[in-house]
Amino acid sequence: MVPDDQGGGLMRADLLTEGIAGLDEVLSAVDAFDQALIAGLLRPQAAQTAGLSALAEAVAAGPLGARVAEAAGKAAGGAASEDDFVALAAARTALLGSAHDALTARVTEATGRPRGEEPVPPSVGRPPANLLAAARSWLADLARSGWQGIDHDLVSGAAPVVSAMLPEPALRRPAMLLDGFAAELAASCPGATLERIPVRRWADLWSRALLLTLPGAAEVPVTGAVTGRLLPLGVDLQEHPTAVQAQVHAVFEPADGGAPRLVRAGAAVPKPDTVVGAGLWQLLRPHLSLLAALGEGRSMDLTGMPVTAEGDLVWSDEHARQGEPADAFATARVVLPTAADPATAPLDRHPSRIAVPVFLEGYTTAGADGTLTFSLPGCDLAVDTERLPAAGPLTPEAVAASGACIGLLRWDAGAYRVQPLAVETTVRKKAVALHAGGWAGGTTDKAGAKAEKAATDAVTVLRERAGRLLRK
Repeated sequence: MVPDDQGGGLMRADLLTEGIAGLDEVLSAVDAFDQALIAGLLRPQAAQTAGLSALAEAVAAGPLGARVAEAAGKAAGGAASEDDFVALAAARTALLGSAHDALTARVTEATGRPRGEEPVPPSVGRPPANLLAAARSWLADLARSGWQGIDHDLVSGAAPVVSAMLPEPALRRPAMLLDGFAAELAASCPGATLERIPVRRWADLWSRALLLTLPGAAEVPVTGAVTGRLLPLGVDLQEHPTAVQAQVHAVFEPADGGAPRLVRAGAAVPKPDTVVGAGLWQLLRPHLSLLAALGEGRSMDLTGMPVTAEGDLVWSDEHARQGEPADAFATARVVLPTAADPATAPLDRHPSRIAVPVFLEGYTTAGADGTLTFSLPGCDLAVDTERLPAAGPLTPEAVAASGACIGLLRWDAGAYRVQPLAVETTVRKKAVALHAGGWAGGTTDKAGAKAEKAATDAVTVLRERAGRLLRK
């Protein structure tokens, strides 16, 4: 909750526990179709046919109804074409998009914040049709074989398609998705021996990749430019064995006095597996000067910074300079309640993409079976401590002892959860604020400094080795 006398409105956290009409039915239809992809649609069995029918019935009343019913019928007979698979992928995406919209509308109702205008569709370009057709052909073969039928011969069919797509700027987005998807499948071959299949994830990647082969779907979003003050709230750090991404969530105040809005700025870079913990910031800082301001608790002044309609800043240091000190909790209490949430592009409407900045205080914490919860009036909100990065001073213990939290409201496993970005707590009888990105700009903390030094040594060695290889 945010008390009125501290500058914000009242967050109706109790609304987050109320059921949403039709949500379970939508997700059940998606799950039924996803199960059909496990064994493949070359020779569908009764259970797979039922999954196809469930998907078709779920969209029967909408504009896709007739086309999806036709596609589901052909797929049930093992005669689906590439266009039929596109129709099925579109239906699945539409259902998850409706779930996203319903869940987001509930969050908007709970926070009381306005939403941004719907993004303008990008102009449709003319990428090479033969390459898009080749990508669709490979994805159709995947659907026919199913996840249990993948092998190295099938998965390797993506390589020439990706190689041909990468030189085309308009096709790099689907090319990167296909490349990553194929690599993930290759690491899991043969599918017949898999003990666990990431059913939802692979179906997500498959359907998204198929839709990106449609004309205009992979176009770069329309961008504008903004001038004003950027007030960081916190950073979401996502680490992969070979890559790391930092996404800063912030409030932007236009210089012309317009209404504040929520925006994001991010950077993603490859990383060696020897760089971990606080050393990750060394890889990210050269690509996003905002991290230094975040670590120092400062705002940034933007001039003509490119931004998409979805609120993503296309970061460029030439459009930014460091500003005055800015306390994230003051921003959360005073400015966040009136900031407009960004709209979401059609293909990005998915429950897993929900990450809404919120401010919570006045809660009590409780933990049972390793699960931490914030108890608010009318609502016990689960806390996702697994997302806390090791590259910062914010720990589960600090969250459990906190009295106020800036976090990202997410939806996972059928319920809303909060991912802490920063908390106010007491350390040695002193009130302190701990941020997940507290070491983003550098640190004097012993553990953080040790990790930074180890990362410096590792990167230096790798650069020397790379230099020797290039000279040979």
